[in-house]
Amino acid sequence: MSDPIEKSRLDLSAYLPYRLSILSNTVSSAIAALYEQKHQLSVADWRIMAVLGMEPDRALTQTELCSRTRMDKVQVSRAIKRLLNMGHVDRIMDPKDRRRAYLTLTKPGQRVYDDVAPITLAWERAFLSRLSKADAQTLDVMLTLLQTIADEMSVQKPCPPSEP
Repeated sequence: MSDPIEKSRLDLSAYLPYRLSILSNTVSSAIAALYEQKHQLSVADWRIMAVLGMEPDRALTQTELCSRTRMDKVQVSRAIKRLLNMGHVDRIMDPKDRRRAYLTLTKPGQRVYDDVAPITLAWERAFLSRLSKADAQTLDVMLTLLQTIADEMSVQKPCPPSEP
């Protein structure tokens, strides 16, 4: 691979943001095939459910979901609407501020999470098993470092706060 700093013409096959996006889309699509048909969930739907399922005793706002998923406000809003309609998510209005709502998984939503999460984790294990243990550890370190650098360099937050 050529030195990215020395490039003057954009070559998408060597452009890191493009490569990361393609990889992310490929991996997300492969995993989505495991839950889309059975549970009628989109990638965005599952991401919202996965975040809510990580802390089942804690309700999150739409702004918190935007921040944790790095999806934009419109994507999150549409996913929440679908999940509400499917009965997977419950919305509780803040009695002190009616503009703020807290979201949690419903019991049926928790059952879907409990069905899908182990399948996605098994897929991840199979995927990473094709790397050596050292390479998998290096990948984890590098992804963490790249995320930290991207956060530092980011000029725009993924979901501006709409709540006071």
